[in-house]
Amino acid sequence: MSRKAFDKFINKPEGGAKKKEKIRQEKKKAREEKNAWFEEQKRLARERKKNGGRQEENSSFKSRSGAERKQERLTIEKKNDQKKKRFSPEGFRKAPPSKVAGSKYRTKDNFKPVKDKNDPSPSVATDSGEMPLNKFIAWCGVCGRREAADLIKQGKVTVNGAVITNPPHRVSRNDTVKVNGKKISVQKNLVYILLNKPKDYITTTDDPEGRKTVMDLVKSATEERVFPVGRLDRNTTGVLLLTNDGEVAQRLTHPKYEVKKIYEVKLDKPVTKQHLDTIANGITLDDGFIQPDAVAYADAKDKTVIGIEIHSGRNRIVRRIFEKLGFKVKNLDRVMYGIFTKKNVDRGKWRLLSEKEIRLLKHLNTSFAPKKRRADREQS
Repeated sequence: MSRKAFDKFINKPEGGAKKKEKIRQEKKKAREEKNAWFEEQKRLARERKKNGGRQEENSSFKSRSGAERKQERLTIEKKNDQKKKRFSPEGFRKAPPSKVAGSKYRTKDNFKPVKDKNDPSPSVATDSGEMPLNKFIAWCGVCGRREAADLIKQGKVTVNGAVITNPPHRVSRNDTVKVNGKKISVQKNLVYILLNKPKDYITTTDDPEGRKTVMDLVKSATEERVFPVGRLDRNTTGVLLLTNDGEVAQRLTHPKYEVKKIYEVKLDKPVTKQHLDTIANGITLDDGFIQPDAVAYADAKDKTVIGIEIHSGRNRIVRRIFEKLGFKVKNLDRVMYGIFTKKNVDRGKWRLLSEKEIRLLKHLNTSFAPKKRRADREQS
């Protein structure tokens, strides 16, 4: 397939995590330059103090008036005093008497320890902290947060021996939580797998009918229990992520983050320009209005191959769009999911994400500014 047809989808201005990382690097460079300047000023101040103020470092300093030199020394001394005070034990902000524990001020009672960057465990709560039960199950790597809510409502989850059917029920790490009679705990080793899904595989952790699942393809990737993020139909191929990181799975699937997905669609007959315009302007389906972010011919010579970009996660949404216009989808392949493509991953194969990809994944669309509400916005 020609890649030029997808340029309008992929080659876009940087945004989201990439833009945020670029700004972070620029700030880091500015801080380094500022610190280097202050270090130089401190060195000059030490030299001037050592020489008793009679010998100066350079001619430019000598050319200044006495008042200017004095002001410069006072400025440097003031900044040094502020820095010493800031890093002294007395320099930490204390809560005013009117503020109580639990406020935004740091006090002995409400101080929260900083998470070690080298600690792979998720920072979900302290040992005595609490969180919703469905979130706890997701963090344990059993399934996504929404699937966890379904398990709870079905009565398959117990907390300290009691059946809980309310997903927001608060639990802590000290509680004994069981799913289908099996005790679960928060995952320590987080795993992220990119799979190029082939046909005839079910996107689920198990299948009562004994059909092949995507878990059969990644069983040698890790000993940790992972689950697929979102779903692809049995006959849909392409990029699929599997992980035991519940927070990342929630971010990728929640409608408010509008994670982009690009599909290559092979149809049973040519698509006209009028059909593309109709799709681009939006279509009303049985479950509501849907408008793709972009749609175009993926191959200029073959009008039956279409590229479509969409952020909706509704069930079989791409197939239903084309079926609404009387087309039959012969092949559906997801070529991009968020920032990930199936490049260098053969069909049916997988690879682990790199450290850089994991960092980008964790910040994917976290700085996303909600746009004006659209008619196709899904109910969260």
